[in-house]
Parts: sequence; C-alpha cells; structure tokens
Amino acid sequence: MKLVIQRVSSASVRVDGALVGEIGRGFLVLFGAEKNDTEALAGEAARKVAGLRVFEDAEGKMNLALADVGGAVLAVSQFTLAADLSRGRRPGFERALPGPDAEPLYDRFVAALRELGVPVETGTFGAMMDVALVNQGPATFLLDLAAPPPG
Repeated sequence: MKLVIQRVSSASVRVDGALVGEIGRGFLVLFGAEKNDTEALAGEAARKVAGLRVFEDAEGKMNLALADVGGAVLAVSQFTLAADLSRGRRPGFERALPGPDAEPLYDRFVAALRELGVPVETGTFGAMMDVALVNQGPATFLLDLAAPPPG
C-alpha cells in the first residue's frame, strides 16, 4: 500500500467538472493499493495518517497532528501509485490491485480515518478526477506499507 500525503492549506477534487470533495487545512492523501494488501493494513495506514505530526507548532517545529490543527483529509484513490517504472518507458501495473479488490481497501481507509475522528472528504473511486491543491511548505510524504507475504 502506497500513500502520498501532502500537507495542504486547501485541496479539492472534481469529476466531470462537478466538485465532489473539498477541504481546507489538512492532508491530500493519494491512496494506492497493491496485491496482497489487506483491510488491516488500510486501518494501519489510517492510524499513521491521523497521528502524523507534520504541522508546525509555536516554535516552528513539525510537532502537531491533524486533530491539533483542526485539519481534515481529502482521500483520493490513485491506481498509478503501484506503477513499476524500472524498465522501459511505459509503466507496468503488475503490482496494482484491480479496482474491485482495491475499492474495499480504500473504503476501509476512509472509514478508519472517520472512526478516529478525522473529517474526511473523498474523490470518486475509479473516476477520472481533476485534483487541485495548495501544498503548504511544500511538505509531501510517502508512506509505503508492505503487506505481509501471503500464507
């Protein structure tokens, strides 16, 4: 499971020109599921995102989490995070979890954030989306959680 977490002052997502999700201060989280990922891993990812202390405190140090700053999450599914760019010029998607299997993991991630008290907006799973953001910092983080081997 791969997540790109961007600290934002605002972010939004549109589908066919219609606004489907929008937040102020918080995180834009791009969510990519890979083969062997589980709902438990999606829950762990949510706990890490909710507890991530990357907002500045009074001394200017990254020390505050979403709850400390009244932040929200805009969660957007992104199949291309599982791309393999190591060979040739076209990405390979062998590691990507197919949509019907990935959507429940994305849904679990969103639900787990909400269970932790995080306000969450979403994109539309599987849709072509236009994502806009104002990255604050810029501050961007990659969370790469490896699923345990099957069996």
